[in-house]
Amino acid sequence: MQSGKGSFLRTNKIGTKLAEGKMTGIQGSELQALRGRRLRRGLLLMLATVLLAGLGILVWLESIREMPQVMNGLGAMLESKPWWLQSLERILWALSLPAVVLPLLVFIVIKTMYQPRVWSRWLVVGVLLVLLVRYVGWRFTTLNLSNSLNATVSLSLLILELLVIANGGLQWLLLLSTRDRRREADTCALAVEEGLFTPSVDILIPTYNEPEFILRRTIIGCQALDYSNHQIYLLDDTNRSEIQALAKELGCEYMARLDHQHAKAGNLNHAIAQTEGELIVCFDADFVPTRNFLTRTVGFFQDPKVALVQTPQSFYSADPVARNLGLEDILTPEQEVFYRQIEPVRDGTDSVVCAGTSFVMRRSALEAAGGQFATESLSEDYFTAVRLSSKGYRLVYLDEKLSAGAAPDDMAAYATQRLRWAQGTLQAFFIQDNPLTMPGLRPLQRLAHFSGIFHWFTSLSRIGFLLAPLLYSFLGVIPVRASFEGVLDYLVPYYLVNLMAFGWLNGRSRSLVLSDVYDLVLSFPLCLTIFQTLLNPFGKGFKVTPKGTQSERLNFNFKLASPLLVLFGLTAVSLWVNLGQCMLQWQLYDTGDIKGLGLGWIWSSYNLLALGVALLVMLDVPKRDRYERFNLRRTVKFSLGSEVFWGHTENLSESGAQIVLSQAGSRPAIKQWMQQQPEQPVTLEIMEEALTLQAVVTRLDAIREDWMDDSESDTYPIISVHFLPLSVVQHRKLVEFLFCRPGQWQHRHTPGELQSLFLLLRSLLLPYTLTGQHRWRLSVMSVAKT
Repeated sequence: MQSGKGSFLRTNKIGTKLAEGKMTGIQGSELQALRGRRLRRGLLLMLATVLLAGLGILVWLESIREMPQVMNGLGAMLESKPWWLQSLERILWALSLPAVVLPLLVFIVIKTMYQPRVWSRWLVVGVLLVLLVRYVGWRFTTLNLSNSLNATVSLSLLILELLVIANGGLQWLLLLSTRDRRREADTCALAVEEGLFTPSVDILIPTYNEPEFILRRTIIGCQALDYSNHQIYLLDDTNRSEIQALAKELGCEYMARLDHQHAKAGNLNHAIAQTEGELIVCFDADFVPTRNFLTRTVGFFQDPKVALVQTPQSFYSADPVARNLGLEDILTPEQEVFYRQIEPVRDGTDSVVCAGTSFVMRRSALEAAGGQFATESLSEDYFTAVRLSSKGYRLVYLDEKLSAGAAPDDMAAYATQRLRWAQGTLQAFFIQDNPLTMPGLRPLQRLAHFSGIFHWFTSLSRIGFLLAPLLYSFLGVIPVRASFEGVLDYLVPYYLVNLMAFGWLNGRSRSLVLSDVYDLVLSFPLCLTIFQTLLNPFGKGFKVTPKGTQSERLNFNFKLASPLLVLFGLTAVSLWVNLGQCMLQWQLYDTGDIKGLGLGWIWSSYNLLALGVALLVMLDVPKRDRYERFNLRRTVKFSLGSEVFWGHTENLSESGAQIVLSQAGSRPAIKQWMQQQPEQPVTLEIMEEALTLQAVVTRLDAIREDWMDDSESDTYPIISVHFLPLSVVQHRKLVEFLFCRPGQWQHRHTPGELQSLFLLLRSLLLPYTLTGQHRWRLSVMSVAKT
């Protein structure tokens, strides 16, 4: 056989195409087929619901003998002046200086300046606030107070809208205080790198029922830190013998306690009382630091007033919303918005939120603020940081991804985590550490904390916006009475600038359209949590977010989806009712008697799209491999007995790899090996990492360019291998390579507003484009090991 290491370069083109396809068309064909069938049935059911609702409305109109009037209204609409000409006339009539010049100014600034600067941020935020004030003033003129029912609904809808507007306006004002610490970190790190400032560090890893394989990689990552003066403590709150054995095997301290009061906070406090390091670092059980975590953070503590350095939570797995939509390689994780927009703002107002993991804290500052983490609330991290601020200490946020953890495995775990955060934050109203009343905080700090608490109440508005179109159709309520010209002059400029500026101001971490979907998915359970917390703030205890779980089948979360299913059916009916009413009353538009009625069917259409996408999110896809795969390309020497092949990895995990070999025509030899010696180990050498592993070939595929003939001698093999049990040294090296490389976790940019809308429509209408069935220019042939 030709060893030909140089031939590796000739397959780069093929490897690139293969990487673009993510290999799901080869290894996940069964999953894709199953998911495709389920999605198709679900989409057909949703489409049938909409069509049956329309048919039902037609039958109802015919039964009450109003069908002729509807048709007459449709005829009048078609015979009137073309809609595009009417729209053009109204646009020309409605043109005004603020409505045109201000959006145009924002568009120019955003297109010419990729990243906001101080002056450009002030300019854009100023424009947003001007348009916001104009819009709010106009909204008061659109109230319908014609009778008690209309007045009640109209005023309620305005209050819910003002809730969202106030939250957004407050966020924009606080954005003017954004701070970036990365250059400061460069300066502070010099003393640490040169050994001039090396305080002792205690690294605490609290765990509660997390699997051993997750804890193993976290401990290995902490041991790989480029900082010698540290000690690692594994805090096991379930007293498991296997975890104690793991700590002994890897060489870290094991701690457990007899009582388990106050959940994570109690676990941390138990360890703090028995340790004495100058600095305290905390990593959740699933978070693995990069080698330079301490090098980049410890230097800030040269300032004796610094009590906390918080870094972002990054994730090596996709959140379930993105994964269930098939957009895991497109959407940024949901929490990116918080760490790329909110935390820099909090840093600018000296009110940084401690996120519970990936932070460094000064022990003496904690002792001055009570000596332990807050135990009154589920959000022990948040309220401990509030205590530190009240004592006059500085809290620092460094926007560098220096660690990564696992996102929730499914929608149930995702909901558990978010609802715990909501409950813990809202408990501020009932504890001594309330940042709104606690002595020692400045007004700007209180305002920033108020913004974080106030944000949770916007879920109430989201529910109201879903219900509003139903009131149009089922109760005949018209809560908004607005002319087309008024919409163009006040609503459109305000909304356009929002669309343009939202992603730009948050570092392109989330679009406004996608944010609406994320808000909708948990809107009902969040509203329920708000009411439960206000009525019984400490009724629910701490619930750990499950991590490292596996599933073999698709699972639809009916518990979370049930209110959305009901609303989807009602909204489908309301769409046709509102559209029929518009046709029925078309000739009355010019009189102004029913202004606002046309908004009903447009609103219903948008809600129907959002609800359809949210229901797709509730379909959890199987997660068959508990180890995350990384798309890493490394040169590989593959030894099959006495024969040697060269290639490169396409993806790699702690359990196995997928490799593209560079020699065309080597597939028959590998196929024969699999048939004759299926359990015989092969040797795999990852050259750049000097790592040698033993593995078993589990699958053989092949790719063929269009210009090749049909013989197997002209195909490039793709092999899947499963690693045999690794030694501690081998596993340590593999984990450090996969998780601990400085700079490996980078910010990703989310699609823009139009792209986001297109992706959601595609997810809803053309799911097969998102299930991995890409139309490559490569032919694929497979042989699986039986």
